[in-house]
Amino acid sequence: MSAPFIDIQPNTRGLPGLTALEDIVGGLLTFGLVAAVAGVALSSVAWAIGSHSSNPHVAGKGKSGVVVAAGAAMLLGAASTLVTFFNNAGAGIR
Repeated sequence: MSAPFIDIQPNTRGLPGLTALEDIVGGLLTFGLVAAVAGVALSSVAWAIGSHSSNPHVAGKGKSGVVVAAGAAMLLGAASTLVTFFNNAGAGIR
């Protein structure tokens, strides 16, 4: 005896308030991007100050901060695409 096949797909009318939740998530993405811009700016300042004051520790932390903030911005920008990709990949498993 085999298990019954269950096929449930995401829909946009399943829960009340879904539009409001989408607006909230969009706002969080915007907040995250603004924070990433601030992170790049502050880390760049630390990198410059560390470089000009011959302080390799501060310069290194500034470089790391720039890379982390840029990576965060990339992930925030790609969040919807990443989730869609993995949803489609998972839906293809049978």
